[in-house]
Amino acid sequence: MRHLLGVVTGVFAFLTFFACEEGVEHTAPAINEKDSASVMISYGVNTLISDSGITKYRIVSEQWEVNQARQPSRWIFEKGIFFEQFDLAMHIQSYIQADTAYYYDVMRLWELRGRVRILTKAGVKFSSEQLFWDERSHELYSNKFSHLITPDKELQGNRFRSDERMTKYSVTYTKGYFDKAEIDKSSKDKHSKTSSDTARHYGRQPAQPRRK
Repeated sequence: MRHLLGVVTGVFAFLTFFACEEGVEHTAPAINEKDSASVMISYGVNTLISDSGITKYRIVSEQWEVNQARQPSRWIFEKGIFFEQFDLAMHIQSYIQADTAYYYDVMRLWELRGRVRILTKAGVKFSSEQLFWDERSHELYSNKFSHLITPDKELQGNRFRSDERMTKYSVTYTKGYFDKAEIDKSSKDKHSKTSSDTARHYGRQPAQPRRK
């Protein structure tokens, strides 16, 4: 999660610099600090990123806006954002998607909204209506209803907090779903114990002393 979004942040920073360099060739009125106009708006972003000659990432967004006039300043993806990471065979290893996203560049904070969906390399699936990623504290958190599915359990709750790799996490106010085999085993053990206790209870009772 951290590496994928870190790559995105680095690529967007490069694209911002490149766009500003290109903008010098055009003449236009200066943007005042009080203006609400964005520094840059890009449409149809669909970028493949290579590392050591191997394609590893894709970034897709219908619209990307950089606005430094808003407080706090931010990058805006009003029409959604999608990141994915590939293995050597170009199979998707992980992805992050959201209907809307904001990156508060000064705060180094991502806010994902709408249908937030995540799949990690370890096969962990996450869904919620809102998710924050704090680059400084290396944490993910949400105060909205969240649904987490791992290879061995399933959790739902209204409070979610995790490290950015989603290997250590906590879900509070939860409902949990666990492996059926474990539940069956637990139920069988409980039934066996109950049957044994019942047999002892209904077995031959010790004789009571009688007064002659």
